Amino acid sequence: MLLLNKSSLAKKDRHNRLLEIIREDPFMTDEEIAECLEVSIPTVRLDRLELGIPELRQRIKEVAALAHQKVRSLHADEIVGEIVDIQLGENAISILDTTVQMVFGKSRIVRGHYIYSFAESLAIAVIDAEVALVGVANIKYKTPVYAGSRLLAKAEVRQVKHRNHIVWVLIYHKQIEVFRGKFILVTIDDKDKNDDKNNSLK
Repeated sequence: MLLLNKSSLAKKDRHNRLLEIIREDPFMTDEEIAECLEVSIPTVRLDRLELGIPELRQRIKEVAALAHQKVRSLHADEIVGEIVDIQLGENAISILDTTVQMVFGKSRIVRGHYIYSFAESLAIAVIDAEVALVGVANIKYKTPVYAGSRLLAKAEVRQVKHRNHIVWVLIYHKQIEVFRGKFILVTIDDKDKNDDKNNSLK
């Protein structure tokens, strides 16, 4: 009976720690959680099931669905990756799982345009406007990215002057910076659209 009580207490303690870990970082993989708890991956999966915690992919989809609803400048299907946190006009975070379809056949390195599109769409999405276009982009690829890597992008609006917005986007893989970009975006409002239409009719 004493052994059972100890086992029950240990399990309860592990469950509490698991809940705390998920609250602090809802995007940790089962492998990372298992390492933190010093248990096996099957144990983590069983604990998640008992606690009603969905798998990582489902957690990301649920959070992303809410975040995508806040975006004004893009349709949901135009967003590259999954936006998991966004404060319009301020900052945003997005996740992208790279696949073998994104790589060069010989090197297995993810093609640059996928990483750029990931950064660009987040830079546009964070702008609090109906239409935002990239006018200038100063980018730097810092480390090669291979298929299967989960990328985390962080966007921050650094400056707003009239219709111009300066947005920095940093992309990480396992806390290592792999890309950084400075985007200057221009917003277009309804008045600008009407002026363009009127000019085209003259």
